[in-house]
Amino acid sequence: MAVSIYIKEGCPYSAALKRHLDRQGTKYKEIDVVKNPEFQEELIKLAGKKAVPVMVEDGKVTVGFGGT
Repeated sequence: MAVSIYIKEGCPYSAALKRHLDRQGTKYKEIDVVKNPEFQEELIKLAGKKAVPVMVEDGKVTVGFGGT
């Protein structure tokens, strides 16, 4: 399973998604779009807007995170 997450440091939703994935034991590739601005265009293409977090899991894109 390939999971990539687009996040921004300091974003509470990004932090919550990372905690959730860590609790599940899911390995993921983390892409901070502020520290790596070259990924911002890719983020917009995936999400349709400039918003984090975005998770891409086996080609499925999920925008936002509302869990704990």
